Amino acid sequence: MYAVAGVSGRTGAATANALLKQGQKVRVLVRNEAQAEPWRSKHVEIATVDLTDSAGLATALKGTNGAYLLLPPNPTATDYLADRAAFLEKMIAGVKKSGIKNILFLSSIGAQHPAGTGPVVALHRAEKALSGLLPSVTFLRPGYILENWAASLLPALETSELPFFGSVHVKFPQVGTHDVGLAAANALVENFHGTRHLELGGKENWSVEDVAVVLTSLLGQQIKPVSLPVESAREGLEKMGMNPSMAALYAEMYQGLARGLLAFAHPHGFLRGNTPLFESLKPLV
Repeated sequence: MYAVAGVSGRTGAATANALLKQGQKVRVLVRNEAQAEPWRSKHVEIATVDLTDSAGLATALKGTNGAYLLLPPNPTATDYLADRAAFLEKMIAGVKKSGIKNILFLSSIGAQHPAGTGPVVALHRAEKALSGLLPSVTFLRPGYILENWAASLLPALETSELPFFGSVHVKFPQVGTHDVGLAAANALVENFHGTRHLELGGKENWSVEDVAVVLTSLLGQQIKPVSLPVESAREGLEKMGMNPSMAALYAEMYQGLARGLLAFAHPHGFLRGNTPLFESLKPLV
């Protein structure tokens, strides 16, 4: 049996579903009954737990062959990195108490860098804290999650534009959650010993321009990719409603992307998914 956190989000749900398709038993970790409801018909065990409740997490993980864990975002935090560090400390205490031997942690492209990548820095620090913690530790570093474009769909319909802080022509690693879930499930069930990093890209690298072309087809409306100056990211994000602290971090992330920091540590040795761009974006529409 494998425990999976984050099943109310896309990557956790994709991982749990991939494990079920492989015939594995799954215990989903949810925060409340509302999050549990979609899973009741899927023949899984359900554990209601807060990942920062060390004792509760230890109980939820106990007896499993491994666990899929992540650092959920907290966009309201005034000090995001400190907030996520406190969350991680409590989660690690629960992992230690549980006695499990195998975890897969969802990290990110660019997590090899200690600075200059905005919110990804929290994942770099998480990797450092989790490395060697258990006999088997896998860090999955996917590229930009394609489903994140969902937040841009309604504005795109209203303005016919897809804005991006940086070049819309440069192709970079992006990957859909179906491929993330499959890679996570496969890595969890492997009999691996040690600490490793698995980097995951999509079927090919895509640009914002490529995304706009597919969205044009799916929406039946011309969507034009618009390149915005990276230097304007902080101000632009604040105008969109993001709090100043988070806007500064995400502005740093865009700058890191422009500087080449949001790239794989091993650019010729990463895994690739099989899902075409059209198929990854279609469910969003």
